[in-house]
Amino acid sequence: MAILQRRLAAIVHADLAGFTRMMEGAETRTFRHLKTAQIDVWRPAIQAGGGRLVGTAGDAMLAEFGSAVSAVSAATDIQERMARFNEPLSEDQRLLFRIGVHLGEVIVDQEDQNIFGDGVNLAARIQAIAEPGGIAVSRAVRDVAALKVEYAFVDGGEHQMKNLSRPVHVYHVRVVPDAPVKTTAKALPQVTLQFSGADSEGRRFALELPFHQLMMASHGVVIGRAPDQCQLVLAHRTVSRRHARITLADDSLRIEDLGSTNGTAVDDRPLRAGSAVDFQAGARLKLGDVALTVGQK
Repeated sequence: MAILQRRLAAIVHADLAGFTRMMEGAETRTFRHLKTAQIDVWRPAIQAGGGRLVGTAGDAMLAEFGSAVSAVSAATDIQERMARFNEPLSEDQRLLFRIGVHLGEVIVDQEDQNIFGDGVNLAARIQAIAEPGGIAVSRAVRDVAALKVEYAFVDGGEHQMKNLSRPVHVYHVRVVPDAPVKTTAKALPQVTLQFSGADSEGRRFALELPFHQLMMASHGVVIGRAPDQCQLVLAHRTVSRRHARITLADDSLRIEDLGSTNGTAVDDRPLRAGSAVDFQAGARLKLGDVALTVGQK
């Protein structure tokens, strides 16, 4: 019998608007675009936000995050990436996902790490209320989550949902017209930091960190081997569970070794445990046996 546990989670549920129509019109092309979006947009955005892609089913996707702030940040990141993904496509080919976000208790199947329960069901119901290409969240999420300066929560009112005895208050996440954009001297909020490289055996690794996520993380972003403890997961045996921390300090990027077993280096200069140094695009970071070059897009 499967072992079940309960935990509080921020649940992101997504569904593709008009999927049936698109499959009827161009099945192979739609499937190819959908798989590319899953691999090139959804997976890296969820990983960069410190979340976990629980599963996909047809045109639907389910992800779990440890906080509502991370979940909403990842959801906006996904929709921004999807907008860029859709730019070269004709209007009838564009993939417009509805995304719903809810903060609630889930039941976790320890055998396959799938999640179930009212929290998941409610995220799916909220998703159905979102606009194509948009995001809708529950009041529980709106009350604790922060948004980037160019976004705002817009009251969507109460909705009576299937199999729920009381209405659910929903909020839409929308772009604020003419919102001021916060910048720093060395990077912009829409920049995505890229860490790519290999270990000594030639195995390739690639991570992405949206700059706005780093700006919002007051204590920085941890990189390491443990998915439940790190926002950037580097799955390698020589990387510690919590290996290093990346922060933004005085408009500069900084990396700090967190007492890792196999050490951290910047441009071949080893860091002492607990020490931190600045770095920038083009730098070479080494965590254990994995060497990563820092880039941006």
